[in-house]
Amino acid sequence: MVKENMSKVQKLTVSAMVMALYVVVLYFTQSFSFGAYQIRIATALYALAYLFPFLVLPLGFANFIANFLFGGCFVGIIVTAIIVLIRRKGWSRWLMILPIILVPGLGVSSYLSYLLHVPYSVLATSLCIGQSVPAVCGVVLVNVLQRALYSKAT
Repeated sequence: MVKENMSKVQKLTVSAMVMALYVVVLYFTQSFSFGAYQIRIATALYALAYLFPFLVLPLGFANFIANFLFGGCFVGIIVTAIIVLIRRKGWSRWLMILPIILVPGLGVSSYLSYLLHVPYSVLATSLCIGQSVPAVCGVVLVNVLQRALYSKAT
């Protein structure tokens, strides 16, 4: 099944499964997802918007559900929208690393530094370092899935 041929029901099903997967992965990795270096493996799923552009809003909503912070919803939407832009412009998939690291790292730090009374620069640095692992995992995930999807389509 190639993404261009997906019906609305298939898109809804994929969206629901990815949202559920995001929440489950974040739940099972919470021990290191919310520490000094927030290595949120679940954010690697943002990269799926490269293959499935319709996941922009579902992934933002999954972030909202998982974090119960409205700012997290916007971060998810912005990251996935940038990833869709990277795809539409035909740029290298490896550029997805930048929004997956920088948008949550710099964006979430803007309101967490206020809430936690931690200096912005310290928090932004630790969040960006933590996001580097999911960013690389996300690109690898997209590369593997694209090969699998297109090898079955031919």
